[in-house]
Amino acid sequence: MITEKTFKFLKELKQNNNRDWFQNNKSLYETSQLEMIDLAKNVNELMSTHDHIVELSPKRSIFRIYRDVRFSKDKTPYKTNWGGRVKRDTPFLRGGYYYQVEPGNSFAAVGFWGPSSPDLKLIRKQIAQDPEGIIQVSKDPGIIATFGEINGERLKKAPQGFSPDHEAIHWLRYKQFILSKSFTDKEVLGSDFAEKLDKTFRTARPFLNYMSEILTTNLDGEPLYE
Repeated sequence: MITEKTFKFLKELKQNNNRDWFQNNKSLYETSQLEMIDLAKNVNELMSTHDHIVELSPKRSIFRIYRDVRFSKDKTPYKTNWGGRVKRDTPFLRGGYYYQVEPGNSFAAVGFWGPSSPDLKLIRKQIAQDPEGIIQVSKDPGIIATFGEINGERLKKAPQGFSPDHEAIHWLRYKQFILSKSFTDKEVLGSDFAEKLDKTFRTARPFLNYMSEILTTNLDGEPLYE
């Protein structure tokens, strides 16, 4: 369970993002890390009851607090949030689950953050051939009620090889396909936060099922994997 101790750690880290402060407050970090590991354990157990997921240990399910500053303009050494993931298993179950804990900025996200060029090309071809699938998923009552709309970065113009006048041009311009839902600090600190995350992820299943299908079959509907 996430408590005020984790929020205290993250708030103070944001104000003192340097190695000296971190080393002098290592106990705050360790307490917060244990709370995140416990959350990851609960989320993994709940998710395994209704989805095929990779069996990562709870500790490996959360991202390190240390930032990779090699290619970043921001050279502060630590993230000011905790992130966790749930990975789907087998090549046929595509997409991923992510959750973030940060005072005032906690959320859950599902989808495809950085599709490879071959995957993105296949997604666009499948949508262009039959746009009804993505339209129906976007209108799913559970998805609308929980996430609103499908988000993600989009091209300003039509992608190469597709007409600007295509009936599905709105969807063909997407570079990412993401569903996200925010949580209040009160919700994160609640004893049922793991259950809330699980319910949120479960609601995204029609979207993941659709995307998995178009990413694992060719334009004739034949499986790409054995």
